[in-house]
Amino acid sequence: MAVSMTTPNTVLGVLLPKQGSARLVANVVTVVLGSLVLAAAANLKVPLPPVPINLTTLAVAILAAGFGWRIGVATVALYIAEGLSGLPFFANGGGWGYVLSPSFGFIVGYLPMAFIIGWAADRGASRSAVRLFAWMLIADAVVFAFGFAWLLVVANMILGGGGELPSWLAG
Repeated sequence: MAVSMTTPNTVLGVLLPKQGSARLVANVVTVVLGSLVLAAAANLKVPLPPVPINLTTLAVAILAAGFGWRIGVATVALYIAEGLSGLPFFANGGGWGYVLSPSFGFIVGYLPMAFIIGWAADRGASRSAVRLFAWMLIADAVVFAFGFAWLLVVANMILGGGGELPSWLAG
């Protein structure tokens, strides 16, 4: 028995073909196009230190609510893989060196965010704007937890290596 990638409770579940290779192709195309939307959202930014403000969190929330958790998480995972491969998909570029940037924790936090919102949408939360918004707030809190935790890790690596924190972080 094959597992469906979407449920009828999401926009994608309603619009996609119901079975066969057309559904698989549509799922793959959806994931690729979704990752490009995330890349575009990341590059619409206000460049503030240490972490730029951009539209990626909003894009992840919208895509996960519309796609469900399986396609949503796959989309974010592809986006992260594309950015780590060196494509300029993150707010300040891409590549493996980005792992040591202060904003990488937020990027990793998009994975549980897509899962939480997509899971809620798969279970019908998208029928109520208030319920879906509540799940989005919970997921956003998770992103911030990942982001701030990674920011502390980066700050400790700087201090542990004998470096000095930038003025905006020294407090």
